[in-house]
Amino acid sequence: MNAFPDPRCLLLAAALGTCGFAAQAQEPAPGADVQSLLVIARERNPEYASMRSEAQAAGERVTPAGAFPDPRFRLELKDITRTGEQNPTLWPSRVGATEYTLTQELPWFGKRDLKREIAAFEAEGVQGKAQGTWAELAAKVKIVQAQRMYLHSNRKLTLEILDLMSRLEKIAQVRYASGLAAQQDVIRAQVEQTNMRSELVTLESEARQVNARLNALLARPAPAALAEPTLARPWPSTTQLEFSALEERVRNRNPQLFAEEARIKSAEKGRELAYKNRIPDFTLGIQPTQYQTSLKEWTLMLEVNIPLQQETRRAQERESEAMLAAARSRKEAVANQVLADLSENLAGIEAARRIETLATTSLLPQAELSFNSALASYEATKVDFATLLEAQRAIRQARQNQIKARFEGQVRLAEIEKLLGEEL
Repeated sequence: MNAFPDPRCLLLAAALGTCGFAAQAQEPAPGADVQSLLVIARERNPEYASMRSEAQAAGERVTPAGAFPDPRFRLELKDITRTGEQNPTLWPSRVGATEYTLTQELPWFGKRDLKREIAAFEAEGVQGKAQGTWAELAAKVKIVQAQRMYLHSNRKLTLEILDLMSRLEKIAQVRYASGLAAQQDVIRAQVEQTNMRSELVTLESEARQVNARLNALLARPAPAALAEPTLARPWPSTTQLEFSALEERVRNRNPQLFAEEARIKSAEKGRELAYKNRIPDFTLGIQPTQYQTSLKEWTLMLEVNIPLQQETRRAQERESEAMLAAARSRKEAVANQVLADLSENLAGIEAARRIETLATTSLLPQAELSFNSALASYEATKVDFATLLEAQRAIRQARQNQIKARFEGQVRLAEIEKLLGEEL
């Protein structure tokens, strides 16, 4: 018998293991676009998972809420000593009499339906909370992704400016060697480059912090790898941002308003139930009585609870009225706040769009023309190096305004979609 495995088997196992490792290694890290991140967050985020479980639990309470109470069975052994003729016994055929009682509580007509409806509306309210949790989570993911895009764009811009300052330093060195510029120009170019490198360190640190925050939302290890953000979300069209259309969608789809509406319906049914409790409930029962080995007596029973505690019931009715009024007021307050937030974010996204347009179509081209003119004038010894630096800073400021406006627009868009409870 061969004690060593077949070499062909070893080669096959090694090949399969290598293929599996390669497939695992080639799996792309998430983070390039926001949609892939939302898919992971929906599947893994523990807070959202807990709310889904709570919503499922609330849905399971509907059926028991409208069910009949369980019937009750009672066994009563009478005269277990047969008037002292025997020792005590628990055997039904040897006692004086055995009574078997079976009872069933019967709520008044409509009470079970009201309890079922109350539980159903409460389940809808919990479902609305779960939807609100997802809307909040999705907004956080979108905002963090926008921060990643903002930092990535700023890093890219800083590297471009660093390269530009390196070229300006070489120009200043050539002019200094020719006696056409002071050594201070070279030093100032080097100082600018040092500042750029310091900013790169800061941006890299902020990027690591934002990545850790995003991984926490995705229930991934804090240092887990994330792809560079490359796909920015486009600006929504003007027609998509009309307040009247969005107001209607918010009133119909906002998770908070959905939950508050469910509370109102539950409170209305609770009020109806409180008034129905004025009517008594019944208990029906049947009682066969056994003597020795035979059933010789049958008894039917009807039990009614007497609603004598009128003050208690009136207090419960007033409580239900107050709860309904509170639910209606709460919904009105939430609606006012949600619509105010919608208006605020619409104004913010419009301002961000206009700033981005101005930076792209006006400020940036003007800054580039100013820089090119300053560079030509510096080479012709018509302006000093400080003027050239100011022109370069103007280009950078225009680009930063452009990047910041896009970031603020993405944040506003995420907030609007959170209010809508769905994608715009």
